[in-house]
Amino acid sequence: MELRQIKYFIEVAKREHVTEAANALHVAQSAVSRQIFNLEEELGVDLFIREGRTVRLTKIGRIFLEHMERALHVIEDAKRVVEQYRDPEKGTVHIGFSASLASYILPTAISYFRREHPNVQFVLNEGLYYDLVEDVIRGEINMALLGPLPQEQKKIKSHVLFTENIVALLHQSHPLANRSTIKLNELRDEPFILYPKGFILHDVIVEGCLQRGFRPKVAFEGRDLDAIKGLVSAGLGVTLLPEVTLIDNLPRSTVKVEIVDPSLSRNVGVIIPAERELLPAEKVFFQFIREFFQRLERFQN
Repeated sequence: MELRQIKYFIEVAKREHVTEAANALHVAQSAVSRQIFNLEEELGVDLFIREGRTVRLTKIGRIFLEHMERALHVIEDAKRVVEQYRDPEKGTVHIGFSASLASYILPTAISYFRREHPNVQFVLNEGLYYDLVEDVIRGEINMALLGPLPQEQKKIKSHVLFTENIVALLHQSHPLANRSTIKLNELRDEPFILYPKGFILHDVIVEGCLQRGFRPKVAFEGRDLDAIKGLVSAGLGVTLLPEVTLIDNLPRSTVKVEIVDPSLSRNVGVIIPAERELLPAEKVFFQFIREFFQRLERFQN
């Protein structure tokens, strides 16, 4: 089995069309077909079902694809390790992050890091919470910043960076807007504006409300943080957001109010693979970001 065969196989599997795969690879269609045939001969199984000009994976083909994608990521990581081995200060950090950490936390950490390591490059990948966890497990990325940290995942290691409050965002005309604190169940009859199901903040907020004896009445759902804030700003409902999303960015005509008795919070941290080594530059950034938030916590206390 050759690396070229694996790359050809993955490209055909992705496009489900030999000619399109050949065009993307800048090789002749006959060369792709021959390498796929040789691979199937070596393995002794059919990886594809041929349907005219198109193809689709067999059951064993899908299983083989999953393993080959992981293998290719390992090979690519190995190449980058060799490239960075002499000088991790010139490497690249690939990191995923959730939307709620995009505007303040990650940019702040990177800004301070670059003061000490100006030649390290970053490739940033914003994604959905559960997709980021899977990306780290599969090897698409080696590090992701998210909150709350996933529980009982054997294939990843989680490291808490800090804990933050989740606060209420209300229109300034709301009857509770002049309060410094409120209890969450005081919002039980309010129309809520939330992320849709499948978003981790939706799950965190709904679970928090259920623990306090009610299910939030969802009036609007939105995938965009600014859109959710905008709906509150228009007086169409209330929402709950991590406090960090409102730093230097409180929407017009709104107020944030602390939730007490009990408070609602989430931990924020970084996840890395349990079964793979970080690349040299990633190790440097991983160590930095942990120490950075430890210093920040000591300063605040």
